[in-house]
Amino acid sequence: MITLKLPHSLINQLFYHAQTSPTEEICGLIGKNKANQFFCYAIPNIAIQPTCRFEMSPQQQIAALRTMREQHQNLFAIYHSHPNSEALPSWLDIKMAYYPEAFYLIISLYSKGILQLRGFQLQSAIFKEINLVIEVLQPLTLVI
Repeated sequence: MITLKLPHSLINQLFYHAQTSPTEEICGLIGKNKANQFFCYAIPNIAIQPTCRFEMSPQQQIAALRTMREQHQNLFAIYHSHPNSEALPSWLDIKMAYYPEAFYLIISLYSKGILQLRGFQLQSAIFKEINLVIEVLQPLTLVI
């Protein structure tokens, strides 16, 4: 099983973002540069039913990917939350996974006061869970 090391500051930012919208799914992208710095790009969820699915604003998603390219970052991960279910990929999450090179992070607010974060990697159209390890590295840059 793959082990992915994430800075504590990134995990805090993801949890904070999820808590700002406890009844609707949040979403965004994470960029990473060659110096192993992470950059969190919160993207508005424009889904018709945001309580049970996410759809990134295409304009904001394109802008974030453009900024990543200009700042010499790679798309590291795509994240979203599940306010009313566990941090497991839904059938729609799997169907909409268009970036096989990225990791997929899911935050759950469903676990009675304890936030849950799980990571997955797309392998042959199947999400395989990966181990997540928290590291205290460097400050996170939030790009909104």
